[in-house]
Amino acid sequence: MTELRYADPQDDVGSNRSDNPDFNSIVARRLSRRAALRGLMALGAGTALSGPLGAALAGPARAADPTGSSLTFEEIAHGADERHHVAKGYDADVLIRWGDPVAAGAPAVDPAQQTPARQAQQFGYNNDYVAFLPLPLGSSSSDSGLLWVNHEYTNTDLMFAGVDRKGANVTREMVEIELNAHGGSVVELRKSGGKWQVVRDSRHNRRITMNTPMRVSGPASGHERMKTSADPTGRLVQGTLNNCGGGKTPWGTVLTAEENFHQYFAGDPALTPEADNYRRYGVGRSVYTWWAQNVDRFDLAKEAREANRFGWVVEIDPYDPDAVPVKRTALGRFKHEAATCVVNKDGHVVVYSGDDEVNEYVYRFVTEGRYDPQDRGANMNLLDSGTLSVARFDADGSLTWLPLVFGQGPLTPANGFNSQADIAIDTRRAADLLGATKMDRPEDVEANPVTGAVYVMLTNNTQRTAEQVNAPNPRPKSEFGHIVALVPPGGRGADADHAASRFTWTIPILAGDPEKPEVGARYGQGTSKNGWFGSPDNVAFDPRGRMYIATDQGGAWPKTGTADGIWACDVDGPAAYATRFLYRVPIGAEMCGPEFTPDGRTLFVAVQHPAADGVKDSTYDNPATRWPDFQPGMPPRPSIVAITRQDGGEIGT
Repeated sequence: MTELRYADPQDDVGSNRSDNPDFNSIVARRLSRRAALRGLMALGAGTALSGPLGAALAGPARAADPTGSSLTFEEIAHGADERHHVAKGYDADVLIRWGDPVAAGAPAVDPAQQTPARQAQQFGYNNDYVAFLPLPLGSSSSDSGLLWVNHEYTNTDLMFAGVDRKGANVTREMVEIELNAHGGSVVELRKSGGKWQVVRDSRHNRRITMNTPMRVSGPASGHERMKTSADPTGRLVQGTLNNCGGGKTPWGTVLTAEENFHQYFAGDPALTPEADNYRRYGVGRSVYTWWAQNVDRFDLAKEAREANRFGWVVEIDPYDPDAVPVKRTALGRFKHEAATCVVNKDGHVVVYSGDDEVNEYVYRFVTEGRYDPQDRGANMNLLDSGTLSVARFDADGSLTWLPLVFGQGPLTPANGFNSQADIAIDTRRAADLLGATKMDRPEDVEANPVTGAVYVMLTNNTQRTAEQVNAPNPRPKSEFGHIVALVPPGGRGADADHAASRFTWTIPILAGDPEKPEVGARYGQGTSKNGWFGSPDNVAFDPRGRMYIATDQGGAWPKTGTADGIWACDVDGPAAYATRFLYRVPIGAEMCGPEFTPDGRTLFVAVQHPAADGVKDSTYDNPATRWPDFQPGMPPRPSIVAITRQDGGEIGT
């Protein structure tokens, strides 16, 4: 019987067997140079960039006093308990929870009487990426808007009574409920009296599930490797799953990123025509019992190519409840953590994405066409043509974007690539051949709109070997992760050239407890005693360009002694200063999806899988917490939380 094991970062075994250089060996060479990263100092000792790079990026994003902070809230303390906590003077209001009505007329949740039909109309499980889109379209309203929320995966043993980690007692109806708990939700929000409310009867409210038809576009559309018995055209996919990070397009659509798609499919990859492909993605290591409940599409023996139809970025128009979602295959197939859009100064749209697994890569897509702010319809297919690239980090502090283009370099029929469709489907293998740099679980990749620096969250990688240890990077295992800042050429903010072929890079934060020398943690000056953290995952920027970091320690949070949460810090170019602890999740939960309203007065966050990680014997019947309801018989419920200041002011200030 399949054990119900979910995507815990500490269990990430990786599937990259290439000889490409890993990022840690490059860091070792980079940090060993006397002039490099001179500002990466111990807690409280200061952070400053030297040379032309520091001079070019110095500016007002940092607090005027480098020993102080522009963040004036009274932060919370490290810890872990059954409730959530927010800084003094702030409110953290639960906005919508698993099972709350989304579609007009949908019933309220009753976990003991849940059905597939009910779940298809209710808020899904394990909310992750959050996007706020103002109403009306094209406005900058911060009092009315649409909220898109990803539903990444399901914790079967916390959703249903009588289910354990061994998969006992899972029924076909439970599987059908789980299928409808995946995907995403659109809900209309309104702010009244300083508090946010869901507009229950809005025409915009909508659920996307694993039963929602989706169109396939781009180079892989209609390809033989995308065809199944249910879809002999290879152009129509049923549903989306494991939607983790995401992004917003400048034309007002949402990009939802399919991440750990491999964990839904069972069978022997060697018996399929996709053996090498599936091994590279880890397909066949199912953690769900869906295939055992005769859901044929997840059984490789019955549908050998269904797994090729997942691992994409999906574009959804939340303003049009009748719009068919589209899987944009030009952006490549891998375990996408994000799909962050930037309009470059030349009008091309740039999309950044990380491949969330140990020893995987950072990617960038640059559209062939240019964004037209006056013609939304003309922008709707921009993501179907352009250049996908993968990052190579070099020890001199430079980064080169390597184009993944059919016919160039090793991407030819001699290596199994017969078209751009093959590159789209086998993106990882194509990146291997180009010599991309292995990274420590690249997750969210976000551009700071004020400085232009691009931050990559590297959550952890316990596969780092002792041979990679050196004085400035003294960790044989990266248990706590770090943050890399990529700096495009051209200048600050809108002057940055995100489409350039070469960037520079630096490391503003090495996470972990700085009071433990063996950890080797590094933070910017002014960081408080509660300002250190482990396993950065997602990141957002307020209107001033300050950085808000969400963490995902998985089951390893006891090593830091604190639950996941939101840490805020001042920045100056790629450097980070004065980190402060703003919000802490309940025990066993992960912090996801930080998203600001345009005025910076609300920070939406997603609290995922409370009572799940790092706690023993936590089940539906006896959970580690019953957050947020704390009602007898009601299990813990993943929820969206709206953080606001009690005086109505800007978050952080």
